[in-house]
Amino acid sequence: MKTSVNYVRGNFTIFFTSAAALGLFFCKIKCFSVEYKHIIVVCRLKCRMEGWESTVKKRIMVVMALILATGLLLGCNGQDTKKNSDTKKFKVGVVQLVEHAALDAANKGFIKGMEENGFKAGVNVEYDQQNAQADQSNLLNIVQRFVNNKVDLICAIATPAAQSAANATQTIPIVGTAITDYQEAKLVKNNNMPGTNVTGTTDMNPIAKQLALLVKIVPHTKTIGVIYSSSEVNSQLQVKILKRLAMAKGIVVQEATVTTVNDIQQAGRSLVADKVDVIYVPTDNVVASAMPVLATIVNEAKIAVICGEAELVKHGALATVGIDYYKLGLQTGAMAARILKGESNPSTMPIESLKEMKTTVNVSVAKKLGIVIPADILKGADIIK
Repeated sequence: MKTSVNYVRGNFTIFFTSAAALGLFFCKIKCFSVEYKHIIVVCRLKCRMEGWESTVKKRIMVVMALILATGLLLGCNGQDTKKNSDTKKFKVGVVQLVEHAALDAANKGFIKGMEENGFKAGVNVEYDQQNAQADQSNLLNIVQRFVNNKVDLICAIATPAAQSAANATQTIPIVGTAITDYQEAKLVKNNNMPGTNVTGTTDMNPIAKQLALLVKIVPHTKTIGVIYSSSEVNSQLQVKILKRLAMAKGIVVQEATVTTVNDIQQAGRSLVADKVDVIYVPTDNVVASAMPVLATIVNEAKIAVICGEAELVKHGALATVGIDYYKLGLQTGAMAARILKGESNPSTMPIESLKEMKTTVNVSVAKKLGIVIPADILKGADIIK
């Protein structure tokens, strides 16, 4: 009897394994419309116990039929889960501090970067694009809207936008761009290992290279006027670096701060009155929003503006060595895509920066100012006419 029982157990194990595998196999062949048609399981046991054969056959056939059905369901459910994952439409909230050329370029780059990495608007991702128009209360309302709508990811463009988002949620992944220093802005614990739900790309300027460009174009410079928003942490940091570098060259930095775009005109005139030799504008969102206004005032006084990024050169500044915000946005989009795919986590994603910098010169402004740009600067530079 012991031998017969072992024989039955052994055959049962074989049938169990075979049935489960067969169920998965059938599912592979037809997972979209499983039809239970003529599933016939023929079991034949050579049971050595008389009187057991018929009973054992019937019981095993019932068990195998159940196992086969279970295999079919499990197999197809696995494929249905994968299909749902592949076709899920993600919700991404994009909050931009204010409308100006650099941030607009970063925004466009972000969308393109997402698309290049498998996330196409209207197909598997839905964007909620919002612009705060430089209003803090708008920022708060926008990010709270994202949280209430349970978006899968937030893209925050500019430091104040990222700070508002980080204050609103500690769980939704936040990818920032056009932010100078995440650690300084208290968005992360460390730029190399964020330790929070925030990561992204930095637009930290090559300020040393920009100062070298300034001195080469305006070699007699003794005083640099700098205009920036007193409420932007990124601008404060850049000015601090500029002052340290300028001091090493024996150059004085004269500051003029603003709180809104309405202060730009007065700040520009005050620097003109102070007879600064040249004006430096960091990557400041308030000033960038009113660059044409500032350029009109200082260019009439024959004072050149060296700025933090190329878009400002298109609107009246003389020159810069800076980053391309569209490319910065592309890089940000690629980071966001990795998070949505589950390949990376913001807390362990180092803040990324662009390695490639470009020189941009506005030759039309140079002509108005009576400045001759050295040939070695013009060589290889992007020329704005």
